[in-house]
Amino acid sequence: MIQRTTFKRGMVAAAMVLAVGATHAASLRWAGANDILTIDPHAQNHQTTHAFLQQIYESLVRYDAKYQIEPALATKWTQISPTQVRFELRKGVKFHDGAPFTADDVVFSLTRAGTAPSNMMSAVQSVKEVKKVDDYTVDLILKGPNPILLREITEARIMNKAWAEKHNSLKSQDYAGKEESYASRNANGTGPFSLVSWQPDQKLTLKKNPNWWDKPKGNIDEVVFTPIKSAATRTAALVSGQVDFVVDPPPQDLARMKADSNLKLIEGAENRTIYLGLDQFRDELPGAGTPGKNPLKDKRVRQALYQAIDSAGLHSRTMRNLSVPAGVMVAPMVHGWSKQLDERAAKYDVEAAKKLLADAGYPQGFALKLDCPNDRYVNDEAICQAVTAMWTRIGVKTQLQTAPMAQFVTRVMNNDVSAYLFGWGVATFDALYTLDSLMSTKDGKTAAGVYNGGRFSDAKLDGMIQQIKVEMDTAKRDALLHDALKLTKDEYYYLPLHHQIRPWAMRKNVETVHRADDRPMPTWTTIK
Repeated sequence: MIQRTTFKRGMVAAAMVLAVGATHAASLRWAGANDILTIDPHAQNHQTTHAFLQQIYESLVRYDAKYQIEPALATKWTQISPTQVRFELRKGVKFHDGAPFTADDVVFSLTRAGTAPSNMMSAVQSVKEVKKVDDYTVDLILKGPNPILLREITEARIMNKAWAEKHNSLKSQDYAGKEESYASRNANGTGPFSLVSWQPDQKLTLKKNPNWWDKPKGNIDEVVFTPIKSAATRTAALVSGQVDFVVDPPPQDLARMKADSNLKLIEGAENRTIYLGLDQFRDELPGAGTPGKNPLKDKRVRQALYQAIDSAGLHSRTMRNLSVPAGVMVAPMVHGWSKQLDERAAKYDVEAAKKLLADAGYPQGFALKLDCPNDRYVNDEAICQAVTAMWTRIGVKTQLQTAPMAQFVTRVMNNDVSAYLFGWGVATFDALYTLDSLMSTKDGKTAAGVYNGGRFSDAKLDGMIQQIKVEMDTAKRDALLHDALKLTKDEYYYLPLHHQIRPWAMRKNVETVHRADDRPMPTWTTIK
């Protein structure tokens, strides 16, 4: 049976879904630091992109306000066998161009999502084949039993097959290869909003779909998103009333916003962990000054970099307390997290870090380039500036290179980084999502290790992850999750910094529901 797992640890209770308090339609003017990366629903696993594409494209199932699974384009699902699940599809649904939604679209879309160069293979990683039973019934044939199948396919968005064929978009856009396609700039979904226009780094406009099969709980009929990289400009736009809603208000401006009677803040824990990744693949680290060697392959060096980081200082000074210091690579509301695992692996100790470097054969340190986005996470560039100083203090002469997320993520996906800062949110609220995407050996053909930017490989860990994918006994599976996360922690394969706290700022007449996945829902939003 497909298990309906309840995620209780650390979960911030979701607010009640809003009733429409006003009858008038409204435009939601939304601003954020970074733009979406593409319109293609299978091309990029990027949170800002997901936040908007889930308004345009839908999946077979979706989350309710408390992150439990509910029907969407499928109305019912039945476990035929441990490796066969039958989905009955919603009838009468239309795509934005008026085409009917049928099983052919599901077979096409799930196959497309699971085929390279898709970056959303994680959503269908357990699906061996999608079979059409009739026009409104499909079977998912699985590679093995999967206890979290429904949570995974919340991210598998459905396109119109005929539209994709017409516009030569049968395969996903190759984002890492810098490909442009019709589907990367145009859309045809079934969701509550349709795409009006997108001018990258300027403006994205969505309009309400009057023929949506469901009913919105808010009164938004238009969404206008403006990416505003400058923190000061973002704040000024909200304060002056040029925008209604800012998803990533600058921490340094929060006190000012709280004191403004025309504004309000809602905040909560996000299911995202901010961490540092390290190249553990190349035999010689570029620019390190260590001919024929890669210091980052040595666990002692990785531990030294970890112990050089003052996480308490980052929390209080850099993050202004908008973080939860992390010892493990998943946040508290993610299944698999434990308080014990989330304790720091080794204490902050500059002298101990220097000794570890010397023991590893680098008493004078080495040079290192740290890549960092400057428009994606809360204070991302400031975090990297602080880490640069901390690592340099122990002799690792660190050069910081920052870039917008659209450029930065391509380097990570192409493994063109030595050290880098990244943030990982967990769409399934289950630690397998993190383990498979970040810790599996990268093979380039499946979802395994798709964001393993350091390309480390651990056969024991790979074996654990494969077991977790098919283990249906909850106790055994939980033990495997714990052991896999602990192994990653003990080996310092990644250096977790903190779990992100995400405040949302808005005009006082805006009512919405905070989401731990950092995806505002215009359908749950009312402007009075």
